[in-house]
Amino acid sequence: MDLIKPGTRIDFTGKMKRVVFISWALILVGVISFIYHRGPNWGVEFVGGTEVHVKFSKDIKSDQIRTILGSAGYTAESVQQLGLLKDNEYLVRFSPDVVAFEKIQEFQNKLEEVVKTVPEFTGAKILRIDYIGPKVGGELIRKAIISVLLGCIGILLYLMIRFEVEFAVGAVIATLHDVLITLGAISLADKEFTLTIIAALLTVIGYSVNDTIVIFDRIRENLKKATRLGFDELVNESVNQTLSRTIVTGISVLLVLFALFFLGGSVIHDFAFTLIVGVIVGTYSSVFVASAFVVYWKHRKRVVA
Repeated sequence: MDLIKPGTRIDFTGKMKRVVFISWALILVGVISFIYHRGPNWGVEFVGGTEVHVKFSKDIKSDQIRTILGSAGYTAESVQQLGLLKDNEYLVRFSPDVVAFEKIQEFQNKLEEVVKTVPEFTGAKILRIDYIGPKVGGELIRKAIISVLLGCIGILLYLMIRFEVEFAVGAVIATLHDVLITLGAISLADKEFTLTIIAALLTVIGYSVNDTIVIFDRIRENLKKATRLGFDELVNESVNQTLSRTIVTGISVLLVLFALFFLGGSVIHDFAFTLIVGVIVGTYSSVFVASAFVVYWKHRKRVVA
């Protein structure tokens, strides 16, 4: 299926320099958001503590939940809304100092009592209660960072074998670009940074690299042909030739992700959100970041030579 007619000549390389500034701006917004929120909104898996997932039968504000639980003797560290507004689902987190592991059963009994006696909580359902110790959380943070770094290193090694060095470095830079912007979007939306988000980020990395490799393969094929085109024009030609495939793939994936986002429920909501941002940014970076770096590298080699 060709959405883009053969022979289309969109000047991508001519716009690459300007678009790179957009990338820097998006990354900067993400950094500012992280500073404002004082770092990631770590989930209970990483910082330890007790996490309660509650579904209410009627509209309720996070401040009301915090006040009621505080009156019961349990001060919530954070109260985060999950899914869509109509879902009325909240994730309430307590630090290990407030709810100790040896008193988890006492806490659960008290919480069930609050649900039965407090009018605002009438009809509420406790969907799950999770407890993780601080030491386990610290270990999970370390492993999460290592998994992302190993993924990038593996991509770099694979692409260095399959392509030239500049292609490999361009793909890794594009991948890091996608991860940084996606993390910024998670911070701006004040989403919890959980193991599910880590899984989504690794999926984004895989999608972005696959999209980039398609374009790089076409560039390599065109380089083998006898052509009078300069390298900038050849890259532009290659991007245009793969544009139809890029658009069809992106739209197909996004249709599924939007369905999950709106219909999948609160459990998968943040996962779908992360993938939506990652797929959009990954598609954009394959064209404008990875390819732009290869063009820049070639120009630098000519200047040095």
